[in-house]
This record gives sequence, C-alpha cells and structure tokens, in this order.
Amino acid sequence: MAGEQHLLATEIVNRGIESSGPNAGSQTFSVRVRRRLPDFVQSVNLKYVKLGYHYLINHAIYLATIPVLVLVFSAEVGSLNKEELWKKLWEDARYDLATVLGFFGVFVFTLSVYIMSRPRSIYLIDFACFKPHDDLKLSKQQLIEAVRRSGKHDEASIEFQKRILMSSGIGDETYIPKAVMAGENCATMKEGRAEAGMVMFGALDELFEKTRVRPKDVGVLVVNCSIFNPTPSLSAMIINHYKMRGNILSFNLGGMGCSAGVIALDLARDMLESNPNNYAVVVSTEMVGYNWYPGKERSMIIPNCFFRMGCSALLLSNRRSDYRHAKYRLEHIVRTHKGADDRSFRCVYQEEDSERFKGLRVSKDLIEIGGDALKTNITTLGPLVLPFSEQLLFFATLVWRNLFGHGGPQQPPTKPYIPDYKLAFEHFCVHAASKTVLDELQRNLGLSDSNVEASRMTLHRFGNTSSSSIWYELAYLEAKERVKRGDRVWQISFGSGFKCNSLVWRAMRRVKKPSSNPWLDCLDRYPVYH
Repeated sequence: MAGEQHLLATEIVNRGIESSGPNAGSQTFSVRVRRRLPDFVQSVNLKYVKLGYHYLINHAIYLATIPVLVLVFSAEVGSLNKEELWKKLWEDARYDLATVLGFFGVFVFTLSVYIMSRPRSIYLIDFACFKPHDDLKLSKQQLIEAVRRSGKHDEASIEFQKRILMSSGIGDETYIPKAVMAGENCATMKEGRAEAGMVMFGALDELFEKTRVRPKDVGVLVVNCSIFNPTPSLSAMIINHYKMRGNILSFNLGGMGCSAGVIALDLARDMLESNPNNYAVVVSTEMVGYNWYPGKERSMIIPNCFFRMGCSALLLSNRRSDYRHAKYRLEHIVRTHKGADDRSFRCVYQEEDSERFKGLRVSKDLIEIGGDALKTNITTLGPLVLPFSEQLLFFATLVWRNLFGHGGPQQPPTKPYIPDYKLAFEHFCVHAASKTVLDELQRNLGLSDSNVEASRMTLHRFGNTSSSSIWYELAYLEAKERVKRGDRVWQISFGSGFKCNSLVWRAMRRVKKPSSNPWLDCLDRYPVYH
C-alpha cells in the first residue's frame, strides 16, 4: 500500500449539519480518498520514447544523402557560368537525345505513379452541433427537485447526487429530456426514438444547410450511439427521414462508449479511401433518457449526474476540389484499446442492480484506468506530431539515462523527458467527462488554463454529451474565432472498453465566427470562472 500512496488523492467533504445523534446541530466532515491519474512525468515507459527515434532512423538516409547531393550538384554547377552551362546541356541533349528523353520519360512516369498511389486527403467540410430548445434546460437544483419528486430515490441517494452535481463543473443550463423531468418511464423505445429523432435530425438539418450538400449526394453514413440501438437502426432512421440513395454505405456502431465518435470517423475515412470522389457523414450522439438509471446504487447513479443531451454531425470529403473550401484536413488518428485487461474491461459496465434496474456501473478505478490508456495513446501519438527539437531532447535524455542516469545509492535515477505537446498543437479538445478528470489531465500534461478552456466551458454549458463533446469544444473555439490557418487541433476522447482515441486536424483556413453555432447566444458570458 505504501508504494501506491502517490496514486491517491484526499479531499475533505462537508457533509452538512448532522440532523440526529450525539452530534446533532453541528457541522460534520469526512475525508474522501480516491485514485488520481498516473503521474505521466514519472511513469512514461521508455519504449514509447523510442518510437520517435525509430522514425528518425528510418528516414536517416534522406537526412544524410540529400545535403550531400545538393552540395555536389552546387559545386559542379557553380564552376560553370551561364553560357557554359547552357552549352553543356545543349551538347548533351544534341548527341544523346534518346537518353535525355528516356530519363525524362521515366521521371514523369515515376512521379505520376507516386502521385496516383498516394492516399487522398480527407477533408472536414463543416460540422454541426445540436442545441436543444430552452424548455429542456434544467439547473442543478431543478434536477435535484425532479429526482426528489419522482419518489424513486431515498434521501441518502439524493444527497449523494447533490454533492456530485455541486462539484461536477456542470452549470445550470444543460439539457435533459422532458420524460426525465416529468418522472415518467423514459427507458422505452418510443422515448428513445423520439429523442434520437430530435437530436440527430436537428444536427443534420443544420449541417446540410451550412454545407449546401444534398442528402442524396452522401455516399457513406456512419452513426454511433453507445446504448440505444433499435431495429431498424439509427442509420436506417436517418436514411428513411432524408430519403437517401439506395447504394449508400451505412454503418451503425453501438456499445463503444464516449470515444466512439473517433472510431466512427476512422471507419468513414477507410470507406472514403476505397471510394474516391465521395462524401461521408458521421453522426455521434447518446440517448440520455433511455440511459437514465432509476435505482439507488451509487456507482450507477453517477452517469445521471453528468450525461446530457447532445449530438454532432460532420461532413467529410475526399474530393480534391473541396480543398479550397474545407475547414480542416485530417492528419492522424491514433486508437488505443485496453479491453484485454479485465479491470479496464469492466470499469464502465452496463448491467442490472439488485432491484433489476438497468444502468451503467462506474468503477472507482476509472480515473487510474483512463490515465493509463491516455498515457499509452499520447506517447504513441508523440512521434507523429512532435517537432524535431522535442524528439532530439527525447534522444538526448534516453542516451543520458542509459549512460549516466542510473544514479548511485543516494541519488535517484534521472527521470525520462516528457515532451511538451503544446509545441505540437495550438488547440486542445479533451473529452469533457468531469471536472475531476479535466483537473488531472491538465496537471499531468502540463496544459495551461487556456488550453483546457474549451473543455471546461463545454462541460459547464452542455455537460457530458458523450462522443459529441469534442465537437462542442471545437465549436467553442470557432465561435471565439481562435482557429487560424495552419493551426493544429488535437481532439482526445476516451470511454468504456476501455478506449482512448485521438484525432489530429490541420486548419485549412482562418475560421470566422459561424452563422449557426450552439454558443452564439451565450458566448459573451464565457469563459466563466469558479
């Protein structure tokens, strides 16, 4: 236990005034002990550090030969004046014209094969995030009152939810379905389809209006929703509503958690690479009402406190003509799956409680498991995105540790160098899961308050909208007009399984304030500070 103390964090919780017993009328406190994210600075495995240098070694021949060839060519050409150079080229072409033409023919053929064999770039034309109607807004206090009126929770469960909500980082303008507020049975297929139609069609209507693309022009459709998976599927529901074409490639992903949005986009990319000159639409959402837990087990009540209504819809293209008006170009997708480990597999688990109520059970080890998955993901991503200066520091630190960094009996070993990801990205969109998770990520990744501002404000304004949250965060950055041409955006999501996935985008142009955006009516009030 002593060796795990650095993984534990403590906090004092005010439990209010004791209503009965010998301490009645006095304030009571308790000490909460929980696991924190692993300290990345002290625990990164050096095998991931070496990945960057594998890349450098594989390309070392180019770094070594190209400067030599340039020097030799410069020395040869530099010794001739303009007339002598032209005369030499003319004489060579005159007496060996077949060789010159053959050389240029091979060169043009090789260049053409190289260009044709390269995978097409994937562009993000635009995206839309659904903003529910104001009559679905619910403050934290209103939610507690609705829970109390439902009569499904005892006072201890209500107080537990209240403490969670007060420290969650969620504001008083998030959205919840009416069936939840009315205390009705919202975990029905009818209510699930009604909520799905509202959020998905709302986001898609806005997307098609913004991009001026007809639904019949879409060749690939990918929908992800973790728990609500009706028959016919949600993707069929969209095809039926918009009367899409009969040969559309449609996919419906279920049970993949809050990171499924990146998985859906990865699938859409694969489909576009094998189907040139096409459009793909990716829809990411979660049904809050269908997932609402009416029982009393605390580990299953937690999702009720965080998840809120939301949906995102993206339009992707691999058409070269879309280069001019696309917002972003896809650079990298890195996916990490820890499902082989039993503890990771069960850390977010859907099941029934002792009273046969269905819900999501959240393990107390979620922070630690999520941190381990995130550490693997970002250290795998590092060699793909870090500048040469950071990779050089990687290498220097690695050599130093192997030669001199083992330390003596009185001297601790040298710590591995952890790269500064702020040098690789201008913008960060970290899945807005909870305030605790964002605090730990900011501390361990060394991010500034401005780096995590979009994530914190999304959590405050919209709550945890599952797989669509990273798009509400990017919408925040666009509404603030912070995205400039050439900027790199890193979207990080994680969810059940356990999975951690990353998306890297490069802005194709300066993004001006959009005409439709879920933040426009409240932008002047953000950022908010607690």
